[in-house]
Amino acid sequence: MRLSDIAILIVLGAGPAWAEGAPDVSTDLTVTIKPQEFRICNDRPARPVWMDELHPREAYKAVTMMDLYELRAWERIAETENCSCETRFPGWDEVSVEYAERFATSSNAEHTQAQLQIRRERNDVRQGVQDICEAQGIW
Repeated sequence: MRLSDIAILIVLGAGPAWAEGAPDVSTDLTVTIKPQEFRICNDRPARPVWMDELHPREAYKAVTMMDLYELRAWERIAETENCSCETRFPGWDEVSVEYAERFATSSNAEHTQAQLQIRRERNDVRQGVQDICEAQGIW
């Protein structure tokens, strides 16, 4: 291969790279923390602090708590046929008491079984809750 052929290949190969230009890189490393925004109901009650302070190996406890919270909220929606933000995202107090009584001292395996049962119950009411909430424009 001649030197001129190599030069042509280099120029043709470099053309698209030059056309793209350098990527936009910012030296601004300022952290901007905004409150979490949701698609619906942004004024939700804060979950219990202990859920955020768990060691990662105990995250299953928070999962059980969140599953139970959602199930109880969905049951309330189905009972009242009301999908307001207050009904869909109630305070955590009642669920916290139920969790403490039923699951606080449970093993990881027991939590797994509880989560499966809670999710089955939640799936049983899901379609009715979704229909109610969609009719009210809040699903």
